[in-house]
Amino acid sequence: MKGAAVVAEILKREGVTDLPCYPRNAVIEAAADLDIKPYIVRQERTGVHIADAISRVTSRQKIGVFAMQQGPGTENAYGAIAQAYAESVPLLVLPAGHARRAAQIAPNFSAMLQMRGICKSVEQVTFADDIPNAMRRAFTQLRNGRPRPCIVELPGDVLAEEFNGAIDYQPVLTTRSAPDPAVVPKAAAAMLEAKRLVIYAGQGIHYGRAWKQLKELAELLAAPVVTTYAGKSSFPENHPLSLGSGGASYSKQAYEFVEKADLIFGAGCSFTQTPFAINMPRGKRYIHATWDMAEVNKNLPTEMALVGDLDLVLDAVVAEVRDRLKDKARDAGPVTKEIKAVRDSWLAEWMPDLTSNDVPISPYRVLWDLLHTVDVPNTVITHDSGSPRNQIAPFWQSIEPLSYIGWGKSTQLGYGLGLIMGAKIARPEKLCVNFWGDAAFGHTGMDFETCVRDNIPILSILVNNYCMAAELNVMTGSTKKFGSTDISGNYSDLAKALGGYSERITQPAEIVAAIKRGVAKTREGTPVLLEFMTKKETRSSSYGRSGG
Repeated sequence: MKGAAVVAEILKREGVTDLPCYPRNAVIEAAADLDIKPYIVRQERTGVHIADAISRVTSRQKIGVFAMQQGPGTENAYGAIAQAYAESVPLLVLPAGHARRAAQIAPNFSAMLQMRGICKSVEQVTFADDIPNAMRRAFTQLRNGRPRPCIVELPGDVLAEEFNGAIDYQPVLTTRSAPDPAVVPKAAAAMLEAKRLVIYAGQGIHYGRAWKQLKELAELLAAPVVTTYAGKSSFPENHPLSLGSGGASYSKQAYEFVEKADLIFGAGCSFTQTPFAINMPRGKRYIHATWDMAEVNKNLPTEMALVGDLDLVLDAVVAEVRDRLKDKARDAGPVTKEIKAVRDSWLAEWMPDLTSNDVPISPYRVLWDLLHTVDVPNTVITHDSGSPRNQIAPFWQSIEPLSYIGWGKSTQLGYGLGLIMGAKIARPEKLCVNFWGDAAFGHTGMDFETCVRDNIPILSILVNNYCMAAELNVMTGSTKKFGSTDISGNYSDLAKALGGYSERITQPAEIVAAIKRGVAKTREGTPVLLEFMTKKETRSSSYGRSGG
């Protein structure tokens, strides 16, 4: 048995069924021999994004894997792996390294040497007989603790080398860690004593599958909940205590409640400060629940830390709060009334945009009609960088866990397409929607052909404003003089040429019918791109506190 076949057998034992990839890598053919389906993408970055989403929408019940060739293939994947690292996504990357005799000779690219800063672990296998040990180490890191990418570099001659004996490999164990029991009562007491507590929920809730505990804690404490982009859908946004999500844009109620809070409980978040997150105000009290002690006190002074898996953290906090309240939840009436008043005021402010009959179409009208046309609980949606993210995140109402793939600590254009492809592969029963713009299409749009070729029937909602709208406010001189931010294209025609179903929509009255036709086509198994001709919208729902 060759080394490549050993890798494939281990992937099979770990439950891998799909392998986004780009030739040449002997693992691809060996995996296909074991009925692990290959998805040959048009560029490596999209393949990593597909693997990324497989891990996310299953909350790492399945681990996404990507394989590619040595040298340029590995180099091309760098940005996508860095994105997954920033967003705390567990995925296994299997670059086919240069042969051992040349692996360390410049300028040959070495994943082991040059990708250390963008992964949780990286190693190069030096002998075929050591493949099981390297794979065991990687999968143990992927399934335990803080999620992040792991890389196992497989030199081409190692993959071709004979493996001696039977494969001694069982799927790796999964462990959980619990918070310090001495801190739990103090944290519960502080939350109960707070006058204006806000729960700030992040992606750790998804990975811990702690949705029930989060909801129970919020209802016990009558505490409003705001989520990060990555944590969006961890708390139902039709719940009276929901403040929505926050990042580069956010609802007015999220902003006001965070500003007025006297205690913020960060549950499964990092409090990372970036230009694309709600950067928490100074002068507040913070309790931080996280997997990773390295995040505590990183950006904000933290009064108490509850370090562990979020299901166990919240189990402990809920039990303590319930005991102190004698099993009687607080009256949520006053706080839900306040939330509703602010939300109603905010929506009234934005309703002219959300229901606009302007031509070119308002992108807010597109997303508002989309929200009220699709079956939201049975939809998985993501966005792209810049304007699409800023427009959709505050207004899309997520109800079911893992129905929204949010991101924003890093911000690659074109990320959304691969994410929604991976979501459809992992959750084929769901309507899977990507909301993106013309600039993003320029980065990864050719992989719409991969959707056609590999029968991945996504619904792609593309808002085409013939410009890079997010840059208009910062590139005024070059835009006026040289048209630097002007871009163009008929993406509907391109999608048709690539074999999918597409329409170009120019009138607001046509939006709903086009979406219904698009959804119907996805049910027939056809990838769909709906191109909406929109105005150059630069407004977003933000109130002056996001930013680096």
